[in-house]
Amino acid sequence: MNAMMRGAAAPKAPEKFFIGGKWLEPISRQQLKVISPVTEELVITYPEAGKADIDRAVAAARDAFDNGPWPRMAPAERARYLRKVAEYLTERLDDIAQSWTLQVGAPIMLTKKLVGQNPTLFSYYADLIETYPFVDERKRDDGGRVRVAKEPVGVCAAITPWNAPLVLLSYKVSAALAAGCTIVAKPSPETPLEAYILAECIEKAGLPEGVFNLVPADREGGEYLVGHKSIDKVAFTGSTGAGKAIAKICADRLARVSLELGGKSAAVLLDDADFHAALPSLMAYTMPITGQVCFSLTRILVPESRKTEFLDLYVGAVKNIKVGDPFDPATQMGPLTMARQRARVEGYIAAGRAEGATVACGGGRPQGFDKGFYVEPTVFTDVTSHMKIVQEEIFGPVVSVLTYTDIDDAVAKANNSSYGLSGAVYTADPERGYEVARRMRTGSVTINGMIVDPKHPFGGYKQSGMGREGGPEGLDNYIETKTIHYA
Repeated sequence: MNAMMRGAAAPKAPEKFFIGGKWLEPISRQQLKVISPVTEELVITYPEAGKADIDRAVAAARDAFDNGPWPRMAPAERARYLRKVAEYLTERLDDIAQSWTLQVGAPIMLTKKLVGQNPTLFSYYADLIETYPFVDERKRDDGGRVRVAKEPVGVCAAITPWNAPLVLLSYKVSAALAAGCTIVAKPSPETPLEAYILAECIEKAGLPEGVFNLVPADREGGEYLVGHKSIDKVAFTGSTGAGKAIAKICADRLARVSLELGGKSAAVLLDDADFHAALPSLMAYTMPITGQVCFSLTRILVPESRKTEFLDLYVGAVKNIKVGDPFDPATQMGPLTMARQRARVEGYIAAGRAEGATVACGGGRPQGFDKGFYVEPTVFTDVTSHMKIVQEEIFGPVVSVLTYTDIDDAVAKANNSSYGLSGAVYTADPERGYEVARRMRTGSVTINGMIVDPKHPFGGYKQSGMGREGGPEGLDNYIETKTIHYA
């Protein structure tokens, strides 16, 4: 087992669910599997929550919200608990990074850099709720008194994907707990380990029973949880297709829902951009975690007059990406996470070729890897905006380079997408970049780089979702507003 995991200690397979503040034996006898993306071998088998297990978790969260102390605590008291969770997560950062690399195949040099976002989120929301205006005193025109109260939305289902398992769960759990909500968390079946680490940290921090509950399940269990009559709010991160299905279920009873979905983000290099200065962030964010990140800059727009200059630089750098064992600190790109994901990506590469695009580099499986879900980092040129590889989210290490004639053409091509999650503008003039950023129909834009900061809002326009995570706006996701008039 140790050899299979290339340097990671063999994890202990979870055996129970965290429900009502206790570790309970499963009612269901169903099992889920985690497969190594490096060796294609079984890593662990662990229990899958069935409907009866989910019912127990929802009932515990419901009772904790309706009758327990958590929603009724002073914000400063909830903040003390959140800081304890942050403290215990900090102690487990190495475990979290190792689990992330083991299950997803993300390079260890990257996961070790990114895991600090988890305690940061809990600390941030602890600080925020100590000054957040949960009750706002106002006056009516007739001089009468009004209080506007911000109250927790209730019992929340937090459903998260496999690509960045704990970071995406922490966004939801930290904000929901800060608001005073209770939670039923359902992590992706492919990546349960970090959610169990979070549950252990929450248990150690001493949060009241039922405030946080963990029930790993597959899609069927997720649909049952989303449709549960005792769930007040669903917070989901994942594909746009799955998000639409969840929104339909929630619409039937008008349950609150926030969705952080897919993307096809554009990096626009203006005619005055320094390509050499732009290259480091393009290398980091066009194919992060083997391209399995919703905000990846998978469309690069360059001036027609500078196409050759850019391709020589960018394609040359992509060819030198070190693909290999994700536990090797020198590895820059690991495998895709699952066999089905590799099949999906290879299907898109074939579609790009069929539609007439040119493969500037990559396009196949790297040599020397008999096992593992590896795909070469791939760059397409001679693409047009109508092509499938330009319009659809691939979720793999595949980037399309398009050209434009002027600013209006660049903006039109950047906005020619059903998605609108993120983006970037590169220019020698930041204010010119700001003007272009304002014209882009997307939720986040970085000028001369790529930044995702958990203390600031993140989310999308169009089919990239609804609502925002991070920042004060992330707390608002879990708040209902009540107006109280004094007659």
